[in-house]
Amino acid sequence: MDKKIAIVTGAGSGVGRAVAKELGKAGYVVVLAGRRLDALAETARAIPSETLAAVTDVTDAASVAALFATVKDTYGRLDVLFNNAGVGAPPIPLEDLTLADWQKAVNTNLTGPFLCTQEAFRIMKAQTPRGGRIINNGSISASAPRPFSAPYTATKHAISGLTKATSLDGRAYDIACGQVDIGNAETDMTQRMKSGVLQADGSTKPEPVMDAKHVGEAVVYMASLPLEANVQFLTVMATKMPFIGRG
Repeated sequence: MDKKIAIVTGAGSGVGRAVAKELGKAGYVVVLAGRRLDALAETARAIPSETLAAVTDVTDAASVAALFATVKDTYGRLDVLFNNAGVGAPPIPLEDLTLADWQKAVNTNLTGPFLCTQEAFRIMKAQTPRGGRIINNGSISASAPRPFSAPYTATKHAISGLTKATSLDGRAYDIACGQVDIGNAETDMTQRMKSGVLQADGSTKPEPVMDAKHVGEAVVYMASLPLEANVQFLTVMATKMPFIGRG
């Protein structure tokens, strides 16, 4: 089959939209997964290649299974999965967080990618030619936290473990898994960084951002490799953001 099929979760906005656009430019058929059909349709209009919008809640196993069944029925295979859908939690002291806020982050940021990875394995193991590639959105929060970010940071650290376990378990089936860790990609969610965000020393400072298309380009590079090669971890970040060193 000449077509390469890619699923992007959280494709209705932000990094998901940017990655979907770059995959489309690279010629992939892009399956856009997200909770709002109108947002997915807006993403689809910006993509030059074939797309398929699929309303999906990654926290719901039945919804995830339906997404992958649709892809299998429509295209017969899956080449790339970008696990991107994610949420944050209120930036408050961890002792003040509600259990509901914690569980929402865990369900979306960790259980969601796990469910999608399970379904991708089932397709990729059985298809001909066998195998495929899974790319997880880890965030640089997979390495270092921001203040008042326990749920998001904990789930992104866990994604690094899922990435490694997926890489190991996928070897026998030609399934490669890597992770892109993103720092300050400019999206609606990061607009506040331009006016100022809380720093580890208690101060509030503006932070540099970068065009989210650079994340899309990085994911396309990772996806374009033959299955005998893998980018295990890749960090793409605003050069001058406070991350390297002590700020």
